Amino acid sequence: MIELLRTNDLILISLIEAMFTDDRIGYFVADQHMSSMEGSSGFLQRRILVADDQIDQARRLLRDAGFGQELKHG
Repeated sequence: MIELLRTNDLILISLIEAMFTDDRIGYFVADQHMSSMEGSSGFLQRRILVADDQIDQARRLLRDAGFGQELKHG
């Protein structure tokens, strides 16, 4: 899996999860339990990982939806 982006924005994460589920893109949200354990300081961001063979599809989907600025490495 390849890291696609990092964020503390729970709404953005939910939206991306819905988009990826609809398009059948394999993904995993890492560090979601760690970030809740550290409290509300926002130190640990959640990471969205995507299946290697679907990274281009995932990037294109997020860019088309207007979230290109959120992507790691543009």
